[in-house]
Amino acid sequence: MELALEKTLLEPEQVIQSKSDETAELYYSYQKETLFGDKWLCVVVKFTDSPFVLTAYLTDAIKKGKELWRKK
Repeated sequence: MELALEKTLLEPEQVIQSKSDETAELYYSYQKETLFGDKWLCVVVKFTDSPFVLTAYLTDAIKKGKELWRKK
Protein backbone atom coordinates (compact mmCIF):
# COMPACT_ATOMS: atom_id res chain seq x y z
CA MET A 1 0.00 0.00 0.00
CA GLU A 2 2.95 2.33 -0.60
CA LEU A 3 1.01 4.58 -2.99
CA ALA A 4 -1.89 4.83 -0.54
CA LEU A 5 0.54 5.78 2.24
CA GLU A 6 2.08 8.51 0.11
CA LYS A 7 -1.31 9.86 -0.97
CA THR A 8 -2.54 9.86 2.65
CA LEU A 9 0.42 12.02 3.68
CA LEU A 10 0.02 14.40 0.72
CA GLU A 11 -3.80 14.56 0.67
CA PRO A 12 -5.24 13.41 4.01
CA GLU A 13 -8.96 13.51 4.68
CA GLN A 14 -8.34 14.25 8.34
CA VAL A 15 -5.38 14.87 10.65
CA ILE A 16 -5.63 14.24 14.40
CA GLN A 17 -3.08 15.04 17.10
CA SER A 18 -2.23 11.94 19.12
CA LYS A 19 -3.71 11.95 22.63
CA SER A 20 -0.80 9.91 23.99
CA ASP A 21 2.06 11.79 22.26
CA GLU A 22 1.66 15.44 21.31
CA THR A 23 4.62 15.18 18.91
CA ALA A 24 2.70 12.64 16.78
CA GLU A 25 -0.02 13.29 14.22
CA LEU A 26 -2.40 10.73 12.68
CA TYR A 27 -3.13 11.19 8.97
CA TYR A 28 -6.28 9.43 7.72
CA SER A 29 -7.68 8.53 4.31
CA TYR A 30 -10.56 6.20 3.48
CA GLN A 31 -9.56 3.13 1.47
CA LYS A 32 -12.19 1.14 -0.41
CA GLU A 33 -11.92 -2.58 -1.08
CA THR A 34 -8.75 -3.40 0.86
CA LEU A 35 -8.06 -7.07 1.64
CA PHE A 36 -10.05 -6.44 4.83
CA GLY A 37 -12.91 -4.45 3.31
CA ASP A 38 -13.42 -0.68 3.39
CA LYS A 39 -11.15 0.83 6.06
CA TRP A 40 -9.44 4.01 7.17
CA LEU A 41 -5.70 4.08 6.55
CA CYS A 42 -3.91 5.78 9.43
CA VAL A 43 -0.33 6.97 8.94
CA VAL A 44 1.31 8.10 12.18
CA VAL A 45 3.98 10.77 11.78
CA LYS A 46 6.28 11.69 14.67
CA PHE A 47 7.56 15.26 14.61
CA THR A 48 10.93 15.58 16.31
CA ASP A 49 14.11 17.16 14.86
CA SER A 50 13.36 15.30 11.65
CA PRO A 51 9.77 14.07 11.04
CA PHE A 52 9.36 10.37 10.27
CA VAL A 53 6.60 7.82 9.74
CA LEU A 54 6.27 5.87 12.96
CA THR A 55 3.70 3.32 11.75
CA ALA A 56 0.69 2.83 9.50
CA TYR A 57 -2.36 0.63 9.89
CA LEU A 58 -5.92 0.01 8.71
CA THR A 59 -8.76 0.74 11.13
CA ASP A 60 -12.55 0.89 11.27
CA ALA A 61 -12.70 4.31 12.91
CA ILE A 62 -10.77 7.54 13.32
CA LYS A 63 -9.32 7.94 16.82
CA LYS A 64 -10.60 10.70 19.05
CA GLY A 65 -8.31 13.63 19.65
CA LYS A 66 -7.68 17.23 18.68
CA GLU A 67 -8.56 17.70 15.03
CA LEU A 68 -5.75 19.59 13.30
CA TRP A 69 -7.11 19.50 9.77
CA ARG A 70 -10.11 18.22 7.77
CA LYS A 71 -10.60 18.02 4.01
CA LYS A 72 -13.41 20.28 2.86
